Amino acid sequence: MVQQGVQTQAGMLFVALCLHMGAATAGMLKVDMTLDGNGGGGDTISHSLTLVKRLEALLLQGNGSDLSLRVETPSADEVKVIQAHSLVLSLQSPVFEEILLSRNSSKLVLKEGSDCAAVFDKFIRYLYCGEISLRLDQATPLHKLATKYQVTGLQQGITQYMTQNLARESTSGHVAGWYEYAVQAGDVTLRDSCIQFMAWNLSSVLQSGEWVTISSQLLMSLLQRSDLILQSEMELFAGLEAWIIQNEPDGLTAENALRAVRYAMMPPRELFRLQTQSAILARYQESVRDLLYMSYQFHSASPMQMAKYFDVNCSLFMPRNYLSPVWGSPWIINNPSRDDRSTSFQTQLGPSGHDSSKRVTWNALFSPRWLPLSMRPMYTDSGAMQPTRVDGGRPRIIITPATSSAEFAGVNFQKTVIVMAQQQGKVVVKHVYNFHQSTEENGDFLAEADLYRRTSEYLIDSSLFLHIVVKPLYQSLITSKN
Repeated sequence: MVQQGVQTQAGMLFVALCLHMGAATAGMLKVDMTLDGNGGGGDTISHSLTLVKRLEALLLQGNGSDLSLRVETPSADEVKVIQAHSLVLSLQSPVFEEILLSRNSSKLVLKEGSDCAAVFDKFIRYLYCGEISLRLDQATPLHKLATKYQVTGLQQGITQYMTQNLARESTSGHVAGWYEYAVQAGDVTLRDSCIQFMAWNLSSVLQSGEWVTISSQLLMSLLQRSDLILQSEMELFAGLEAWIIQNEPDGLTAENALRAVRYAMMPPRELFRLQTQSAILARYQESVRDLLYMSYQFHSASPMQMAKYFDVNCSLFMPRNYLSPVWGSPWIINNPSRDDRSTSFQTQLGPSGHDSSKRVTWNALFSPRWLPLSMRPMYTDSGAMQPTRVDGGRPRIIITPATSSAEFAGVNFQKTVIVMAQQQGKVVVKHVYNFHQSTEENGDFLAEADLYRRTSEYLIDSSLFLHIVVKPLYQSLITSKN
């Protein structure tokens, strides 16, 4: 009987609302110029904006309410009472629908955390109006509510809001907190977006107050990545040292973190300085002694000699994306849609101290409208050009050494092009492309970039901001034993 009464009351509310809408002022008239089955166009009369306003007024004034929501925190020190309508809640949330079908009272008590209780009125308003305004600190509790009550549209919308606002300034930082929440909530899209943002903008993250607050799990996830973008491995060690001092982790956590540092990517003089000046390294030196020993060997012998006895493909000998001039060069291309551009720069032959005095000169060519051979105009035997479909080409970068050398033997040079963009007033990494010689190997280099529009998110002051990194990767020469 109670269930039937609720459904009847909800139906009466819906009818009353429809009659109220019918009495509203005339709505907008939209003309659809597409032809219908009778050869004529169709017209649409829309009251959607008026309907939203009426629904909002219904919520604010509580007219026709058949449900009183009492939102309590676990300690019951904070209580919110909201007059609602069971029909609206049931239509918007399958969880509410199930709860309301089994209720036996016009009052419904909901237990929520204090962060969710603080934004519960915003959440309910979204169910009525289909829109919501929020701040960075409100994103997580609203996402929790959308997930709990299975409001899929809001859940997806807030995930998108969070991924688009990773670069926004906040007093205490928010990206690490969003990552931890995404892991807990099982939101893979948000989790991957957060850790990628931190990895690609690690130099700025290391300088923020948020760095020392990250969890040990997130710390290890970052340290194990080869796509970190930062000035040098020394910068990463300094950040790790600050984290250990601030958090005082257990011995095993500190040891695992210190063993994830790639000491072979530090010049010998920096390794000597660390061993004599770093209190953290002095405390845990026994845990990384073997790595330091291998790093000194790496710097004292030629890479070809090292490759005969050690697995030089392991992470210790693999560079990350270092922005130091030793590893590459920034490249700012003004008006990139105009014509081809070229530049030259030098890098160290390899990270080994054996190669520290050797330089490689690289030539880079940027083409804004490069066409694959299959799309270029074809010529017949008579010399006439055979028409082909041309869509204007696509951007491409080729990076080649100015000269070849026998010293290149045993080394593969991976090229990385880092594309910068401006988001919320900050210059951040937009994309990272890895290739051997040409971005054509990727197939999607700047595929979504509009280089012709001055206001394109890929352009900063009408220029394309790139940074090229050349990473020497050594080939192991260890013979397998049968």
